[in-house]
Amino acid sequence: MNSIEAAVAVFVIGIGATAFMDAVAWLQWRLFKIPSLNYALVGRWIIGLSRGQFFHNTILQSPPRRHERAIGWLAHYGIGIFFVFLMLALMGADWFIAPDLLNPLVIGLLSLSAPFFIMQPAFGFGVAASKVPSPWVARQRSLLAHLSFGIGIYCAGVVWSQLMP
Repeated sequence: MNSIEAAVAVFVIGIGATAFMDAVAWLQWRLFKIPSLNYALVGRWIIGLSRGQFFHNTILQSPPRRHERAIGWLAHYGIGIFFVFLMLALMGADWFIAPDLLNPLVIGLLSLSAPFFIMQPAFGFGVAASKVPSPWVARQRSLLAHLSFGIGIYCAGVVWSQLMP
C-alpha cells in the first residue's frame, strides 16, 4: 500500500467509523432517549480557541457562535480520521489488508483521552466529567461512544479490505 492509498484508507475508514459512532448515538436517542454530545459545543470551543479562550467556566454559559454546529461536526469527523491515522502509525498498513478487532478497540479506548482530559476540562465539566451532576453516567456514555467508534473502525476496515484489491 503506497502513501496515497494509505491516506485514502485512513480518510474513508475514519469517516465510516465516525458515522458508525453517530449511528449508535442516534439509536441510543431513538430507543432510550439518551442524548449524545451536542457538537455545536465542540464548535463553540474551537471558535473560543481561535480567540484565545481554552477553558470555560461552563461552555453551556458561553454565548453561541456563528457556524459553531458546522465547525463542531467537521471537527468531530476530523478527530475520527486522526485516530484512524494514529492506528495506522502504530499498527502499520497491514491492518488495512487483514483487519482485527483488538487494535480498533484499543484505539477507541485511547480516544477517550480526548474528552476525558482535554475537552471536558476545557468545557468546564472537569476531568472525566467530574463536575457534572452524574459523572459516572457521563463516563459510561463516553466509554460506549468510543467503544462504538472502535467497532466502527473495525467494520469500516473490513469493508475496505473487501472492496480494495
